[in-house]
Amino acid sequence: VQLQAFGGGLVQAGGFLRLSCAASGTIFSIGAMGWYRQAPGKPRELVAVSSSGGSTAYADSVKGRFTISRDNTKATVHLQMNSPKPDDTAVYYCNADVTPIRAKRDWYWGQGTELTVSS
Repeated sequence: VQLQAFGGGLVQAGGFLRLSCAASGTIFSIGAMGWYRQAPGKPRELVAVSSSGGSTAYADSVKGRFTISRDNTKATVHLQMNSPKPDDTAVYYCNADVTPIRAKRDWYWGQGTELTVSS
């Protein structure tokens, strides 16, 4: 099982950007999918999470600006980032609760995609 994240880059504050993450491999089912981020010198933190049923939760710092969505038929999760701020600059990681075919259920991480928000 692999998670591939993409869509990061450089964006101006107040702009918009969309991150995407696709899961691949011999997957039986996927539960929660989410996004974390880690800024330089800071611990990794949860940004947003979506359950398999579509329930969502967000960090207070991104509520009203970021939207998480997923396409269960394509095993993908997206993070729409509107009005990003310089404080959102970080490496963003996707994360998923995956049950592979003939393997143990586990949490999987993408490789990270870097976002820089310029002021």
